[in-house]
Amino acid sequence: MTSSAHAHLPDSDSDNDSGPDLDREGGAGAVPGAAPPSVDERRAHRKLLAAGLLGSSIEWYDFFLYGTAAALVFPDVFFPHSSALTGTLLSFSTFWAGFVARPLGGLLAGHFGDKYGRKPTVVVCLVGMALATFLIGCLPSAGAVGVLAPVLLVLLRFAQGIAAGGQWGGIALLLTESAGPKRRGFAGTFGQTSVPVAVIISTLIFTSVSASMSEHALIDWGWRIPFLLSAVMFPVVLYIQRRVEDTPDFRRLREKAARKQGEAVVRAPLAEAVRRNWRTILLACGTLSATNSLFYVSITGLLSYGTKTLDMNRNSLLTATLLSAVVMTAFLPYTGKLSDRYGRRTLILIGGLGVVAWAFPYFALVGTASAPMIFIAVAVGFVFQGLTYGPMAAYFGELFAPNVRYSGASLSYQLSAIVVSGSTPVLMTWLIAKTDSTVLVAAFIALMGAITFVCAWFLPETNTAEVRRDPEALPGAHLYR
Repeated sequence: MTSSAHAHLPDSDSDNDSGPDLDREGGAGAVPGAAPPSVDERRAHRKLLAAGLLGSSIEWYDFFLYGTAAALVFPDVFFPHSSALTGTLLSFSTFWAGFVARPLGGLLAGHFGDKYGRKPTVVVCLVGMALATFLIGCLPSAGAVGVLAPVLLVLLRFAQGIAAGGQWGGIALLLTESAGPKRRGFAGTFGQTSVPVAVIISTLIFTSVSASMSEHALIDWGWRIPFLLSAVMFPVVLYIQRRVEDTPDFRRLREKAARKQGEAVVRAPLAEAVRRNWRTILLACGTLSATNSLFYVSITGLLSYGTKTLDMNRNSLLTATLLSAVVMTAFLPYTGKLSDRYGRRTLILIGGLGVVAWAFPYFALVGTASAPMIFIAVAVGFVFQGLTYGPMAAYFGELFAPNVRYSGASLSYQLSAIVVSGSTPVLMTWLIAKTDSTVLVAAFIALMGAITFVCAWFLPETNTAEVRRDPEALPGAHLYR
């Protein structure tokens, strides 16, 4: 590793030195040399994985559903007096509002999650997302209340963004901090897999609603149904609140704080994370560039481009996206296992290069206006994205000490949301309108893949060959010892 990759590492006499021994004290996060988990502990962890997958899937369903609606119906519902291009750009701008809010959600949740626990913070975020999404389904149209309708839409989208920004880090840490250190990559993918699962759910529901009624009925009232269905989140939240414990790492941090009067739980975890790890935060943010840009092109920008420019059938595009998401769902857990066996950073480097290589073939296939060719384009893209995205729950956590982990991981993840994720559909629509070509969009995606590769290159590997060979070693522990 270059010295620049380690310049951010905390000193051994800091609060962060409480990190490595936390996992050595037994429990679900214990090293293999400790007593094996009981049958009840294994069953409880399986329930946690299922709850994390289900809760996070519904959360992302709510967030991604907005993107589908923004591409297909919101221009008519909330911007009916604008031209087709202007209405689409305005609709995607409200979509972007959620990404602008996500870093704020990450900051707030990171602070409270590092001070008061992962679980209660996740519960608040899940409730906030369900409520905001349900209320979007209740909004009046611009035809009924004029400009107030898009204003309310932006406010609720902003609330969605705050909730989404907070939940990712909490779910990732609930899963990885409760897993054995040699299985954290695999455990973390249950949260990551919720992303394509959410795409599948939102696409299926929107396609079913769209196919069951006329275009007029869909724009008039049918689009509300998928948003109102977010009410199913509340039983999942209740289960997590009543049946899921906080992670072993945080429980031990809290115990240490009680014994040592606050040495383990820092007063301002966000400030501490930025002060000690700002280089790591920026580089980790950059590693998400490839997956975030290509993903939102595939699930949002492509729907608008395919229906409005290529004159394709909406449901055929949604079906191609759905089948591609099935491929990604099956592939992501495998990437977690690969990262446990071969390292996190290696997979991210390969995935970044894959996105660079696939950017132009992707748009060449999209340009055929053939649903099967678009499926191939998106599915292969999702595989390369999976190589970068799958290991990140474990990798981002291992880059930071436990007492600033929620703050550091969340800020790293959510900064990319405002810079890359939300802007990509807007940029794609504008570039195609200006150039009547997808060449510049493909160049942008290739650039994002290159940024992922470069940023990962300058980050350290947390699960090195030495760590993988040593049954007593903890991935990432050497970074803050």
